[in-house]
Amino acid sequence: MEEITDYKVHVKKAIDWLWNALPNIVLAIIILVAGIYLIRLINKLVRKFFQKKDYDLALETFLQSFINIALKIILFVVVISQLGVQTTSLAAILGAAGLAIGLALQGSLSNFAGGVLILLFKPFKVGDFISAQGVDGTVKEISIFTTKINTFGNQVAIVPNGQLSNNNIVNYNAESTRRDKIDIGIGYGSNIKKAKDIMLQICNDCEHILKEPAPEVYVGALADSSVNLTLRFWANNELFWPAHFHVMEEIKNRFDAEGIEIPFPQRVVHEAKA
Repeated sequence: MEEITDYKVHVKKAIDWLWNALPNIVLAIIILVAGIYLIRLINKLVRKFFQKKDYDLALETFLQSFINIALKIILFVVVISQLGVQTTSLAAILGAAGLAIGLALQGSLSNFAGGVLILLFKPFKVGDFISAQGVDGTVKEISIFTTKINTFGNQVAIVPNGQLSNNNIVNYNAESTRRDKIDIGIGYGSNIKKAKDIMLQICNDCEHILKEPAPEVYVGALADSSVNLTLRFWANNELFWPAHFHVMEEIKNRFDAEGIEIPFPQRVVHEAKA
């Protein structure tokens, strides 16, 4: 009989607790449903906002995900608080868990922070040709933790964003035009003015090279076995390499045709007489 009485007491306490907690449970469910609807509405408004703005696609994706996760965390805390869970205890648990995870994932967090900085400050974007961390190539993809770069040989280099954001980066596409510098050595017996005129004429005849600013040729150095001429010209980024290779080939052909010597190291072997 005592066991039955204890059972009834426990059931009565459970019913009383449920009855007292029912308003909070119902209110928590209402808050959860309304919160989910509100989060969906906010996410929709955020997407429309980004569609009207010309932001980087990677930045848009990251910010939308971040806003969505942040709103869901806030909703979770509000619902839990409505059910009677102490927010101070919950905050302490989340803080301890966050600290443990942070210590275990220091490198990943550094890359995450680096990815945020890259997306915000845009030192480069997808399609830019960059030089960073010993890798030269075209940026293929920018994610939160890493950046993928296509090299000259069409290999994909994956570089952590933490290193990219904390070291030097050369972005060759940051400006619409780019200046080339070509050093050519001619023999001391060759006509300097003639060589300079030929180089300028090659630049003027090349449609890939900009006429303003005008190409320039200087005597860069009087070396041991050659007079080094320095040619500088400007070209649009997409035509830079075609212009460079064209000028190099034409200089060799025109110098040969005009009898202008391009010195090169030579080794003379003398046969010893017995």
